[in-house]
Amino acid sequence: MSDPTASPLPDAARDGRLSYAIFQLARAHRGHAAAMLRALNLHPGQELLLMQLFDRDGQTQGELLERAGLDHSTVSKSLRRMQEAGLLTREPAPHDRRVMVVSLTDAGRALREPIADMWRTLERISVRDLTPEQVDMFTTCARTIEKSVRDHGRQTPAG
Repeated sequence: MSDPTASPLPDAARDGRLSYAIFQLARAHRGHAAAMLRALNLHPGQELLLMQLFDRDGQTQGELLERAGLDHSTVSKSLRRMQEAGLLTREPAPHDRRVMVVSLTDAGRALREPIADMWRTLERISVRDLTPEQVDMFTTCARTIEKSVRDHGRQTPAG
């Protein structure tokens, strides 16, 4: 049974139904998350950096880059905005002045529970019509697809 509110599958995506569904899902999910983040005065992606710092404060910018899975320019821009907003500080590392250590301020630490609440709410909305088994299966499939796409991106073309 099809959902009449779902975007119709374009003919060009006929052989890419799964990829099209992932795109539509990611767009809807990200849009809803962005609206929730705006209520916290955050931009999408900033919460991912904050969550990494909640788990381990005082990371280098490079460590955050690797752990959050975001690109360098996104992380740099986000950290600058967050520093300007008073959520974190960036200072040179004592062992290497070229390395920046990122630390939360009290204002940044105060966002821990609001961000956790936001993710809990987003999760409730997302899984509302799914059984726990479907959630487990979807999570497993999503991780498998992510790994496959990531691994393919790492392959170097045969020359």
